[in-house]
Amino acid sequence: MHQRLREQILGGTLAPGDPIPSERALSEELGVNRHAVREALKRLQQAGLVRISQGGATRVRDWRAEAGLEVLLDVVEQGSEPPAEMMRSVLEMRASIGTDAARRCADRAAAEQREAIRELASAVAEFVDSGGDEAVADFIRLWELIVDGSENLAYRLGLNSLNGALDAYPQIGEQLAPRDAAAVRALGEAIGAGEATAAADAARGLLEADTGLVG
Repeated sequence: MHQRLREQILGGTLAPGDPIPSERALSEELGVNRHAVREALKRLQQAGLVRISQGGATRVRDWRAEAGLEVLLDVVEQGSEPPAEMMRSVLEMRASIGTDAARRCADRAAAEQREAIRELASAVAEFVDSGGDEAVADFIRLWELIVDGSENLAYRLGLNSLNGALDAYPQIGEQLAPRDAAAVRALGEAIGAGEATAAADAARGLLEADTGLVG
């Protein structure tokens, strides 16, 4: 039931402001008990998709204006093909977060953290040169280390959601595999040396190139 209502809201069948049928009506229509209905509505409310009013109708919220990143996975899972607008948004946000995270990581991370990033970037670059499959998984791990090194919790939580959205479409993830070994190596060297501006420039060059892959 939760999935059905979620799909109707995100797909536009239920528009912002529309009332959700009563617990009794949903229970009878779907053949489930009212406790299950109540729990489903609570999950929708926690995701920012509905507003539950005591003694009044439960209504659909404008999720584009009010929901958070937790809705991102729900949106990308609506169809078998990646929604172009959403995936473009995901890649642009990835580039924005990654660029600033690299800058802050070079400035904030401890020397041993920056050295670990430099070593992993060098390994990724070698995998790219050799065409090894390890490059994809290690590239994801590289960005996790960079974002952690930026000491920005909001960036880390955002990265989790962005990675989840990309995982929903493996074909997109494959397109995002690193291709420029020199650029990956430059990113690692800049962070390792604590050069914030150079790190941001290297990250921007790597990630902005991917934003044109969708849409």
